[in-house]
Amino acid sequence: MKTVLVTGGAGYIGSHTVQVLLQKGYSVVVLDNLTTGHREAIDVLSQSLKGTSSEQLSFYHGDIADRALVKEIVVRHDVNAVIHFAAKSLVGESMQRPDLYFLENTGKSVQLFSTLQECGVRHIIFSSTAAVYGIPEQIPISETIRKQPVNPYGESKLMIEQSLRWMEEAYGVKWVALRYFNAAGASLNGEIGEDHDPETHLIPLVLKTALGQRESIHIFGTDYDTPDGTCIRDYIHVLDLAEAHVLALAALQRGMASGAWNVGTGNGYTVREVIEMARTVTGREIRSIEAERRAGDPAVLVADASLIMTRLNWRPKYGLRDMIESAWQWHVNRPEGYSEAPN
Repeated sequence: MKTVLVTGGAGYIGSHTVQVLLQKGYSVVVLDNLTTGHREAIDVLSQSLKGTSSEQLSFYHGDIADRALVKEIVVRHDVNAVIHFAAKSLVGESMQRPDLYFLENTGKSVQLFSTLQECGVRHIIFSSTAAVYGIPEQIPISETIRKQPVNPYGESKLMIEQSLRWMEEAYGVKWVALRYFNAAGASLNGEIGEDHDPETHLIPLVLKTALGQRESIHIFGTDYDTPDGTCIRDYIHVLDLAEAHVLALAALQRGMASGAWNVGTGNGYTVREVIEMARTVTGREIRSIEAERRAGDPAVLVADASLIMTRLNWRPKYGLRDMIESAWQWHVNRPEGYSEAPN
């Protein structure tokens, strides 16, 4: 079995995908510039490989646009496929600095694809986003609805998908773009998890409130047309997401056609439901404060994931309670994230 290059593999979703790849016997090379990723995540995964081949996991600190470095990695490790996570992903920042997002996400991804093509790497799994849909015209959201991003982050990801389509037309590159919704949870053994700065995701913010690291959690909007007036989102366990990437890679290498697929559970939970589940799991009171709606927040975002379920026979294994329980274990074990030794 040849080697998979995982860009952004020291990040949240990337590191969990590396973990699943290793468990399935793949050799993995991680390339990460560590602007948001954590070298400690790779060190933890390396320690779990004790007694196995030291060649199964390698790490390079560098940029995906470094053509010489990418070529060196591909040749040295006999890379024949890439899972591409490396990107900037803060919606608010993208609104303030659109040029940065089109350079770092779109521009550097195209540079990466060009280098891979020159090296003969023809299989690419791309970490896309449901943000390509913008404010959806229908729920659940299928891959066929109009793509109309409402922020530069979503636009930059859609442009990457389009570049892959043209790379296939010109060079025969085979690709799958996975558009996923709200990733949550952590590895079941508590070794790796979610550590962002700043943190913007609901579940870790709720759990930080349970730990006493925050005084309260804000509920933005309580007058939506939903059962309890708060936004509904489709949450997916990071391990289910990682499994989808690995299954897509294997299918692509078997000759499956390129395409873009949603990855979600098809079930949505309100903000209040998430907070209440966190109270149940942690056994702690979590203070919430009702606030005004945030501009651009749709009432409901739920995936139609029937396409990936049909193509790959993929099914999510974990529910909301599993996501919060695994994330809680991680936060209790490392309340300050990777900067702190585990308890």
